[in-house]
Amino acid sequence: MSIISISPQNPADVVATIDETPAESIATIVDTARAAQRAWWASGAATRSTALTNAANALAARADEAAALLVREVGKPAAEAAGEVGRAVAILRYYAQASFAAKGDMFPPSAKGFLWSERRPHGVAGLITPWNFPLAIPLWKAAPALAAGNAVVIKPSPDAIATAALLNEILQSALPAGLFTVVYGGAEVGEQLVEHADVISFTGSNAVGRQIAVAATRRGIPVQAEMGGQNAAIVLPCADYEATAAMIAGAAMWFAGQKCTCTRRVITLGHRPEFLAALVRAVESLGVGDPASNMVGPLINSTSVMKFRSALESAAALGATVLTGGDVIDGDGFFVKPTILAGVPADHPLACDEVFGPLITVHE
Repeated sequence: MSIISISPQNPADVVATIDETPAESIATIVDTARAAQRAWWASGAATRSTALTNAANALAARADEAAALLVREVGKPAAEAAGEVGRAVAILRYYAQASFAAKGDMFPPSAKGFLWSERRPHGVAGLITPWNFPLAIPLWKAAPALAAGNAVVIKPSPDAIATAALLNEILQSALPAGLFTVVYGGAEVGEQLVEHADVISFTGSNAVGRQIAVAATRRGIPVQAEMGGQNAAIVLPCADYEATAAMIAGAAMWFAGQKCTCTRRVITLGHRPEFLAALVRAVESLGVGDPASNMVGPLINSTSVMKFRSALESAAALGATVLTGGDVIDGDGFFVKPTILAGVPADHPLACDEVFGPLITVHE
């Protein structure tokens, strides 16, 4: 079975087609990584630092290619794409030097002698990563794991397989064979990775993160789950409304609101009509379209468009008011209009749960 990645701004553009990794092969892949890890840990800090530096140099040499791929595959605005590539290179350089960090501590004992505590690698780090930061998030996880002497097996989102393949090519060119592997697939492949790796790190939805945390805990292995956000901005009466509205519009709508760091809720304290008018103007001034030249691009896929539309219809049925936006844009690509909603009930999913999309709910 093949996984197909399409460009969200032009669904006719097939970015990559990659065979799914058979779920039954994950155990063997992890075993191969575990064997490579033992030699990697024994090789010493200087060897690990050199390899990660070489990876950083290789990615930097292909920065323009990588940024263009982020724009094409996940609809990331060009400026953000360039910034993400730069950040990814910096992450590799930072952890190349972190390889030399002291790995132990000495403690005063209660009797003669000394007590020594030493940090050691877990073995194979299984990393399950999302599509919205397809270079930075995998490397936030992989670079420190590698610097500490672990091997890495990554399962990327099916919506970002081309970027994952590029990362795989670059890292494998700099690292020993078997130490860094990308596996492709959906839930079954992810479940097998959780079942066989020695430590798990996940970024994604709350529902999946809870399942992974339970499965890893059942095995008795360390697990880290970074899940959704529902960030609030509080606007005080003393605020400069025009400047504040412009900042919130960007924080909420850039990259079509598809980041856990996006502003989702705005809580106003005083002078509400004046601020809301400024916020509507700021949101309506944002350019929507091709991410090569706009900060508000498409949603990642048709499923996201349906979820966005369903959430708006549900809120409207309970009395919410659309101040601007609220429509799907006709034509090619998965575009929706940046939207502001007022009167959303406090217990509605739009006010409580992360819904990826260019959307703000405002509250008093």
